[in-house]
Amino acid sequence: MSKVIFQTEIIELGEQVDAFFEEGMFVLFGENAPDALKDFCYFIDTKDVDGTIKPGNKLVIDNNEFLITAVGDIAQPNLEALGHLTVVFSGAKEAGLPGSICVEAKPMPKLLAGSKLSIVEDEE
Repeated sequence: MSKVIFQTEIIELGEQVDAFFEEGMFVLFGENAPDALKDFCYFIDTKDVDGTIKPGNKLVIDNNEFLITAVGDIAQPNLEALGHLTVVFSGAKEAGLPGSICVEAKPMPKLLAGSKLSIVEDEE
C-alpha cells in the first residue's frame, strides 16, 4: 500500500524552463516566485504535505515513478510555505541544495501544463 503525501499539478511554465532540462533538474514554485527565477519555474498550486518527505519515498510524474534518494533540510518547509522545490535527477545520496530533493538518475520527463505530480510513501 502506498499513501499520497503530496499532490499537485503544473499550472503554468516559465519561458526558460528548458534551460535546466539539459542539467536534469526542474524547479517548482507557487505563485510567489522571485522575479529572478520566474522564467525558469514550473508553477503549481501550493498544497500541504501530509507526512514527511524522505529518501525511499517516490516522486510520481504523470504515472512515471522515481525513487527519492536525498532530501534537503528545507525542501519540505519550502514546498509547504512557497510551493518551492527543486528536483534533481542525479541519484545523489546528499541533496546539493537545501531546498532540493534528488531522485534516481533516470531521464527527466517533459513537464507540461496539466502534468500531475505527487509524492508517495510506501506503508509497511
